[in-house]
Amino acid sequence: MVVLNKIYTRTGDAGLTALGTGERVPKHSARIAAYGTVDETNAVIGVARLHVREAHADVDAMLGRIQNDLFDLGADLTMPEQGKSGREPLRVSDAQVKRLEDEIDAMNAELAPLRSFVLPGGSPAAAALHVARTVSRRAERCMVELASLPDEPVGAAALKYINRLSDHLFVASRYVNARGEGDVLWVPGQNR
Repeated sequence: MVVLNKIYTRTGDAGLTALGTGERVPKHSARIAAYGTVDETNAVIGVARLHVREAHADVDAMLGRIQNDLFDLGADLTMPEQGKSGREPLRVSDAQVKRLEDEIDAMNAELAPLRSFVLPGGSPAAAALHVARTVSRRAERCMVELASLPDEPVGAAALKYINRLSDHLFVASRYVNARGEGDVLWVPGQNR
């Protein structure tokens, strides 16, 4: 159980922060950048939910589950190994990845195949989901970079989850855009 009774601690004033293991690392480290960008993804999904909530309760429910998953992902990233406390770290699971895939498939089944790339926009909900999609792609790049570093483990399920998430947000953007009818398609060379 998390208890936050004091918001500022002053322990990060010198540019260091603590991982879930208790180890103190620079705030600019690749691990902090990775879970910080996951947190940013969660925040922009919260904004997208403001646009989705009224007309698309099904997508709002999916996004709510994703927001909770992203806290799991942040916890996963903050505990690169079992902590000194001996408690088992929270890890993203293959079941969470599978749920994303199932939701993608269910939404995509109602969409016409694309014949061009989609420009971000259409409805406010779709535009907000595209912003979330691009931020999740940045989080993925941070996580992949972290995983490439020596002694910086990142779980396979965590990497799969963040990769599927941007696909989920893309399909959700089309789904809320009048099931793809409101998509704004790229016209190559249109303005030459």
